[in-house]
Amino acid sequence: MSLLNSPDFFQQATIYLGATVLMVPLTKKLGLGSVLGYLVAGMAIGPWGLGLIGQVEEVLHFSEFGVVLMMFLIGLELEPRRLWQLRGTIFGLGGLQVALTLSAVWALARWAGWPNEVAVVAGMGVAMSSTAIVMQTLTERQLTNSAPGHAAFAILLLQDLAVIPLLMGLALLAPTSGGGFDPMAAARALAAIVAIGLFGKFLLRPLLRTIAGAGLREVFIAFSLLLVVGVAQLMLSVGLSMALGAFLAGVLLADSEYRHELELDIEPFKGLLLGLFFIAVGMSVNLALVLADPLTVLALAALVLLVKIVLLFPLGRLFKLCTQHALPFAMLLSQVGEFAFVLFAEANRLGLLDETRAAQFKAAVVLSMVATPLLLMLFEHQLLPRFERQANPRPADVIDEQHPVIIAGFGRFGQVVMRLFHGIGQRATIVEHDPNQIDMVRRFGWKAYYGDASRLDVLEAAGAARACLLILALDDPDTVVKTAREVRQRYPDLAIIARAHGRSDAADLLELGVEVVRETFGSALIAAELALRQLGHEPYTARRLVWRFRQHDEALLAEGLKHRHDHDRLISLMHRGRRDLENLLGAELNRPSGDNEPDWH
Repeated sequence: MSLLNSPDFFQQATIYLGATVLMVPLTKKLGLGSVLGYLVAGMAIGPWGLGLIGQVEEVLHFSEFGVVLMMFLIGLELEPRRLWQLRGTIFGLGGLQVALTLSAVWALARWAGWPNEVAVVAGMGVAMSSTAIVMQTLTERQLTNSAPGHAAFAILLLQDLAVIPLLMGLALLAPTSGGGFDPMAAARALAAIVAIGLFGKFLLRPLLRTIAGAGLREVFIAFSLLLVVGVAQLMLSVGLSMALGAFLAGVLLADSEYRHELELDIEPFKGLLLGLFFIAVGMSVNLALVLADPLTVLALAALVLLVKIVLLFPLGRLFKLCTQHALPFAMLLSQVGEFAFVLFAEANRLGLLDETRAAQFKAAVVLSMVATPLLLMLFEHQLLPRFERQANPRPADVIDEQHPVIIAGFGRFGQVVMRLFHGIGQRATIVEHDPNQIDMVRRFGWKAYYGDASRLDVLEAAGAARACLLILALDDPDTVVKTAREVRQRYPDLAIIARAHGRSDAADLLELGVEVVRETFGSALIAAELALRQLGHEPYTARRLVWRFRQHDEALLAEGLKHRHDHDRLISLMHRGRRDLENLLGAELNRPSGDNEPDWH
């Protein structure tokens, strides 16, 4: 019985959604990313966990469409000209990765005494990485357009192109299939790609214009999904990857006037199905097998990760990635991809893998997927700080002057403050943690010291014990709050003015008794005043309304401190604040001009 026709479909949907809502926010909060949350949720509700869901293969097959939709959206972001520019990286880096990984795994497997056919199948599977996990992780960490992101994408695209040769290789290995190279299959695949290109060039855009002209959004959404499903089905029918077909369709529409509308229509479906795909992968972990022979499965997964990282790291360096980028690039692609499930199942059907070994391979694949976010977290929290220290070995400057004011951070915020101070002859000790910024501002004649202003010993050297004012103009909001807290404890008499990035860290700073400047608040008020004048309000009225708003907002922020940990009271306060603001500004609009002019200064 089909999953959608199952009488307990809604019960299963409730289980999927409930597991997602419980696990994904938790792993995101822990800094592990959403992918691990989905995988753990799947392991918990699957047949080898709590046993709440049983149709693992059916759910996995259905949810693979989420990967297809993701590849279509990736294609929409990549114009054909940009894809052509990446051809060297795709075929050079991608081709080397697949060839070297397959060869290395084959050699290790043969050294361990595995039969030649099993060694080749293992090499084919391990050579693949998970498009879904890698692209989702890149998106979450906003690395899609970074150097590691481009390199990872090139490898993933080449792996999709390698699907057909690998499946043909399985046919050649099969003991009784008599398989070999099928020129008709290759011709059909090439014809399908050409057909997609011609359809996109001559027919697709007129069709989109006609459907969009009907003015029915639901029909446009239906056609968007039909387009992706149709192209994916065509590619599948000629033996190519559905994801590759969807990607090509997206590339053909990358410069279309309907690109953004297509993205908006498909994104929600992609998100839901991709989450379901990760859950299905988690459900496919045979925990009984892992527990029955944990050393074998864990050793296989660990060996896969080690081999791929050892190979990918020098490849990244070869293609001009710095060490700080090459290591996360290697970790990001170190898992085995979803194609391995298809490959191992086909190998089992052809008699190349027995049931036990196929199950062990699949369990190792999923464990390698689970390890990816953990490896990246290890890199970000343990290894990246070391690389940054090595990249900036410059010792902190010796601070040879002390002034009543210390400015911690000399970026765009701190520079404005210092320029005003300079104009009135007020001297300040400037401390900045970015050596490049230090060198740049010194060329413009500013005297600034290199050092980490969040460290109390650096502030002590700058004269914090005798200064009367510390201005925290650092970029990172968490660092600002942490530094303010430590300074308040060590130097309780030192006045602090701190740059706040948002309402939450502003509240944290206010609780510490710090004077707060919300960095975008003042400029937003200026923009609001200009907007009011453009809308026909007199300059005096516009300025008066903005001044009243500022008074009200600062009072509301201060009152909110009393209830910031009481969610219900805080919501009630915000609702009341909006009503009070409407009454306040309404009264201001009706007040005669010049009556009780506020003292803005």
